Amino acid sequence: MGFACGPAHADRRVALVIGNSAYKSAPKLGNPVNDATLVGGMFKKAGFDSVDVRLDLSASEMRRMLREFAGRSRDAEMAVIYYAGHGIELDGNNYLIPTDATLETDGDVLDETIPVERALFAVEPAKQLRLIILDACRDNPFAKTMKRTLASRAIGRGLAKVEPTTPNTMIAFAAKAGSTASDGDSRNSPFATALVEHLPKPGLDLRKAFGFVRDDVLKATGYKQEPYVYGSLGGDDVPLVARPAATGPQANPQEAIRRDYELALQLGTRDGWEAFLAQYPEGFYANLAKGQLNKIAAEETRAAAEQKARAAEQEKARLIAERAQKAEQEKAAAAAKAAEEARIAAEKQKQIEQARAEAAERQRKAAEAAAAKALAEKQAAEKARAELAAKQAAEKAEQTTKPAADRQMPEAETQKVAALSPAPTSTLSAADLAKSVQSELRRVGCLTSAAEGEWTSAAQRSLTLFNKYAGTQFDVKLASVDALDALKAKPGRICPLVCNFGFKADGDQCVKITCRAGYRVGDDNECEKIPEKKPVATREDSKRRDQDRRQTEAAPSAPQASGQVICTSAGCRPIAKGCRLGTANHPSNPAVKIPAEICN
Repeated sequence: MGFACGPAHADRRVALVIGNSAYKSAPKLGNPVNDATLVGGMFKKAGFDSVDVRLDLSASEMRRMLREFAGRSRDAEMAVIYYAGHGIELDGNNYLIPTDATLETDGDVLDETIPVERALFAVEPAKQLRLIILDACRDNPFAKTMKRTLASRAIGRGLAKVEPTTPNTMIAFAAKAGSTASDGDSRNSPFATALVEHLPKPGLDLRKAFGFVRDDVLKATGYKQEPYVYGSLGGDDVPLVARPAATGPQANPQEAIRRDYELALQLGTRDGWEAFLAQYPEGFYANLAKGQLNKIAAEETRAAAEQKARAAEQEKARLIAERAQKAEQEKAAAAAKAAEEARIAAEKQKQIEQARAEAAERQRKAAEAAAAKALAEKQAAEKARAELAAKQAAEKAEQTTKPAADRQMPEAETQKVAALSPAPTSTLSAADLAKSVQSELRRVGCLTSAAEGEWTSAAQRSLTLFNKYAGTQFDVKLASVDALDALKAKPGRICPLVCNFGFKADGDQCVKITCRAGYRVGDDNECEKIPEKKPVATREDSKRRDQDRRQTEAAPSAPQASGQVICTSAGCRPIAKGCRLGTANHPSNPAVKIPAEICN
């Protein structure tokens, strides 16, 4: 999170770089492809969010690239287009020449080339700066062979002067309007070499940067080629690369929250966690506090269920002691069983919440350690860059008295700057990046499907699970290099293993639950005893019992015994001869009637 808030990434910057060398109807140019590659690398090292380098494009490809770049410019603060290749001026209008153009007549210019106004339209949505750099003022071979349909039609030498109509727009020519530019004798043109030298300097206003570019090109060409800039900017400095923030230790905004969290953790009560969430309702530590509250709630639920189970057991014992009716005893037994099941479920829920809280606590400590390590590394890198910048400034001051050819940075120092500059953007394609991220998601247990070259909805859900259990906040709509690095840093499973009913987790696999004889898998995914089936009386059995009862009642009573039985706390026995079964008042509570043997 600390790296995402740096000044170099505060505003979105996008660039499109085009270099046309291999013309089909004209001699091949030596430097445009090399210049485009050099300038594209400069934009990448300068930290641009999007840099698209395209080489040897046809007319249809150039139109498509400009159309796509216009879409990327809508969300950008700065939009820059650099073009190296042939250009032509016709009746005061400038056109960029694709590699498949033939330009047999002057009328073909309107059909086979790209107007500069099309490039202006592509950068127009940018909010702060719209910049077009045209290294297209070379001597045009098409103008010499092109047939004129009108003798009065003017075809200029070089490009025509341009006055942008939108604010904060600049157009930089490699050579002044009406003149041509030189490719030079080296791998890159003098104009491209000067651009790479001055444009990426942190904090340097673009107007001053192009002024330094003009001075270098004039000296390199013996004052034959003068770059020129058209358009205007406001009063504020507009650097291509923002000045780096001051180095030094920076306060961690999470430090105060962490201290309050640890105080609430020591207290360990519901009131403490609720007070913490009232102060910090959102964020990483808020999620940890909610987990601690869930743990406390699970403990309370378990205690309530246990108390309810004890009360049900006491009620069951009371009904048995008082010889209550069988239906009431069965009801009490069912209530006791339900209470026991609720207690067991609450106990399991408490264990689950406790495990989750412990896992979240481990993740919190790991995240704090990683943040501290990243902050230390960042401070060390910033200190090294500051020392190198000071050393370079001192050496440059010493070289001001030397000729311009001696002011180049030594090769060793250039390598040091390259070593401290931000690493270039990953060369992985979108398909390879998506497949790599999905493979890592499978490894940490967050994705069950196979890795593919497309970023599917299943992959988005798996990255959402990783964010949940790893405490990260990556954008799940696309696969990113940052997400890939974070996944590779995890040594083992992050997402918990979830098994279907009838299976349980065993390491990284789900195995089937096997119960011993007489037991089966219950609703809570645990083995429970199979209840015995009670015999169900049929209608014929009921009729037979009714007939037997009527016959027994109709038969005269035997004189020697009453046939009645009385049951007390001491047991059950037959009624004595000459006595009968009745009721009597309870010795301690006369209002209650109890069974008694009456002899009189």
